[in-house]
Amino acid sequence: MTTTLAIANQKGGVAKTTTVASLGTALFDLGARVLLVDLDPQSCLTFSLGVDPEELEVSAHHVLLRQANIGDVIVATDDGPDLLPATIELAGTEGALLMKPGREHVLRDALADVLDDYDWILLDCAPTLGVLTVAALSAADQVLIPLQCETLSHRGVGQLLDTIHDVRRYTNKSLQVMGVLPTLFDGRTKHSRAVLDTIAETYDIDVVTPPIPRSIRFAEAPAVGASIFQTARTTRGAQAYREIAENLYASG
Repeated sequence: MTTTLAIANQKGGVAKTTTVASLGTALFDLGARVLLVDLDPQSCLTFSLGVDPEELEVSAHHVLLRQANIGDVIVATDDGPDLLPATIELAGTEGALLMKPGREHVLRDALADVLDDYDWILLDCAPTLGVLTVAALSAADQVLIPLQCETLSHRGVGQLLDTIHDVRRYTNKSLQVMGVLPTLFDGRTKHSRAVLDTIAETYDIDVVTPPIPRSIRFAEAPAVGASIFQTARTTRGAQAYREIAENLYASG
C-alpha cells in the first residue's frame, strides 16, 4: 500500500522542505520506493535536490493542469527518491484551477497513475492555505505539521487544523493528522519546551519525536543540491530524521 504524506504549515521557514527531503531520503535508504512532490512555486525542494527549475520544460504545473502525464515529468535525484519538480509557473496554477470543477482532486487524480510505483509519496506544500495545499490535503492519507518551537510560529496551527477539518468534511474523509514535528529545536531553552507543551494541550495533537535540532548543516546541504544524508549524515539532525523515518517505515 502507498502512503501519501502531506507536509504542511502555512507559515514559512519552519523546515517543511528540509523535512520532505530528509524524510524522503531516509525512507529510500531503508528500502522504500519514494516520490517527492514539490508544490511550492519557489521550487526550493526541486533546487535542494540538485534539479535546476529554470532548465525544466515541464513540471508539476503541467501535470496539475492535465497538460502532461505525471510519468513523463518525474525525474530521478542523486539522493535516491524520485521527484515531481516545480517551477515558478506554479504561481499561476492556482488561478488557472480556480474555475475548474474538481480542482481539489487534481493532484489525487494525477498521483493515481503512479501509486503502484511507490511505497511513500511526500508532498511539500507551499506556505499558504490555497488551492494547491487543499489539493495536497485532499490527496493525502496523513498530514505532518513541522513547527518551529517559537510562540509566533504556532499561532497558525489552529487555522491549518480548521482547513484539515474542512477537507475531511468535503473532500477527504479519511485524512489523518500524524502530528506536529518540532523543528529548529533548542532543547536548552525553557521556551522551546513550553511551546511544545502549549501545542499539545491547546490543540490535542500528537508531537512527533525526536525533535529536529537547529543546525547550520541543514542550510548547507541545498547549496550542493543534496539532502543532509549526503553532506552530514552522522549529525544529530540527520539521526533525528532517520529515527522518525524508521518509525514510519515500521508502521507503514
